Amino acid sequence: MEERHTEEERKEEKQAERRTRVNFRPVLFCALGLITGISLYAGLRFGGFAPSDLIPAALLVFAALFPLGLRRTAAVLLSVVLFAGIGALALHLYTHRFVSVAEEGHYTLTGTVVSVSEGDTYTVVVLDGLFFGGEERSGKCAAICRGKELLPADIVSMEAKISPVGTESFSADPYVRNDYAKGIRYTASVSDCDVVGRSKDPFLRLNSALRRSLDENMGRDEADLAYALLTGNSGGMDEGISEAVRRGGIAHIFAVSGLHIGILYTAAYACFFFLKKYRFLPALGLAVLYAGLCGFSVSSVRAVILCGILGFTRAFGKKYDFLEALSFAALVTLLFFPQQWFSAGMRLSYGACLGLALFSAPLRRLLMRIRFPRFLAGYTASSLSVQIFTLPVMLESFGYVPALALLANLFLLPAVPVLFLATLLCALFALVIPPAAPFFLYFPGSLFSVFLYVCSIADVALTVSGFALGAGSALFITGCVLLSGRVRLSLRGKCCAAGALAVLFTLVTVMQNVVFSGCRVETYSRNGESLALVRTPQASVLIIDGEIGVSDCEDFLSRTYGGKLSAVVVLAEDGVSGANTAAFLPAEEVRLCAECETGFQTVPLAFGEEFTVGGLFFRYESPSKLLLLAEGCAVEFDFEGAEALGADLFVGEAGAHTERLNYFLKDAIIKEL
Repeated sequence: MEERHTEEERKEEKQAERRTRVNFRPVLFCALGLITGISLYAGLRFGGFAPSDLIPAALLVFAALFPLGLRRTAAVLLSVVLFAGIGALALHLYTHRFVSVAEEGHYTLTGTVVSVSEGDTYTVVVLDGLFFGGEERSGKCAAICRGKELLPADIVSMEAKISPVGTESFSADPYVRNDYAKGIRYTASVSDCDVVGRSKDPFLRLNSALRRSLDENMGRDEADLAYALLTGNSGGMDEGISEAVRRGGIAHIFAVSGLHIGILYTAAYACFFFLKKYRFLPALGLAVLYAGLCGFSVSSVRAVILCGILGFTRAFGKKYDFLEALSFAALVTLLFFPQQWFSAGMRLSYGACLGLALFSAPLRRLLMRIRFPRFLAGYTASSLSVQIFTLPVMLESFGYVPALALLANLFLLPAVPVLFLATLLCALFALVIPPAAPFFLYFPGSLFSVFLYVCSIADVALTVSGFALGAGSALFITGCVLLSGRVRLSLRGKCCAAGALAVLFTLVTVMQNVVFSGCRVETYSRNGESLALVRTPQASVLIIDGEIGVSDCEDFLSRTYGGKLSAVVVLAEDGVSGANTAAFLPAEEVRLCAECETGFQTVPLAFGEEFTVGGLFFRYESPSKLLLLAEGCAVEFDFEGAEALGADLFVGEAGAHTERLNYFLKDAIIKEL
């Protein structure tokens, strides 16, 4: 009787398994729990937590539990809860190390250059292996050096003022999150530095030799493109070219990703055919070495893990599950480097792969059903799948979505394997036989010259920007997961879910970007430069300090507001620099406290200590301090001497400073008292 009862239970469990909405993938739910724990800890520690962020994870867990079998319920919940705790603990330990830094001050800084980004008049180097006054320090430092050409593997020494990187504006500023993810704990600005040695790290030395060889044997722009393609470091690219590449949606070509590793692995796998089923081992070894050349970036590590799993399963006749393999790669990466979840690179890399896993095959079948050629259907389906999950990440991280990315990738992706392999082989031969380097690098140099010419005549930098998704990102991702073939819903169920989520997505996005009542104040601060956007249903006013640049203002507006500003208000003792910045922004007028000569005759300048814009009353308390009266509240903006944003919120009647809060919030609503 007992055995029969057990057999019946097993049959019921098998039937329940067939009725479930999603397949039970243990590693997927472990990775999901890890990400949930990391996100929850960061939201509670740094602020910015929104319950909507948990919608996709909660929905996937619920779908996995239905029908509610005891074993499945226990396994899923235990996996998610256990790894959520592990994720939170791992990020806590990393954060504790990140904020335990040396005090701000002047030091003799010594470190090893690991990456170089060049501007018009300065060079930004990221240093590792830090010593402050002879005392070893963990973490990395981003140093601005002027008039010095540096290469990876250089050991430099400099006298500098070191400032720790704070986490006060973590939730609002993507640049702070990026530094946090990269482990950059300090910043420094120096006028000069000395190269005192060379690192023994073989990968850094190879990277440095590659950079030098390209510079000596190719044109400057061509060398920058080749170096970016091979190593993922696009910091040396001309700003105009870099901007066109980013806004054209083809930046992934110059950021080492699974595409590059996959091309190299596939080529090596084919070359070692004589090793039969073990040929994946040398191919994987080459992929690991190449990832080392690229500094073991998140995307390269992810690709190496996926290639290793694919090679192992093929060699030993196992079934390859792309979604489970991707989850394993995420699990390994985040267990050791939980902070990487906040880097745009990781989210884009894993988002692109997730899109491929969920949508590539069904979209390809759909396109072939409507008579698309097989080759074109495959490329179109892959490009569309990648765009689906990277769209919200692009908007959150960079403030825009490339409008022509699908079209640009349709033409460029087929050429990438030829361009990448040719450049890699020619660069390696140039390193091995230096006298013949000009000969070997002539062909890739010509290809990049053609690319530069195409970029100069074809403007594909059309973007959609000026708004934020907010909680709409979670709803968008939820809708994508529900509509994929991985969640088994009836056609009626998918239509109902899609309709409901579309309505919710529209409502949330509109509420995020449109002010119907009250006064919304959104803030921004970076590198000591600050600004604030004040919005009501009738007006939009941008308040800037005197030192902020046009690019920072445009970056902020691309994430928050896409229309024409009612006014730009400059806070500075000498408003010339701020007025010149404001002249390039879309505004009806520029406001300053005192008259000054800017040189811009066509820009409408207005002066005065008191003024009104769309029902908002402003008064200069000094040239660098502004008081705003709105909705029964007074908000004082003072951008001088503050780390995040020097704006004090006074609650009460104007002038009655009864309660005082340091105004660091984003998207705060000032309500009528």
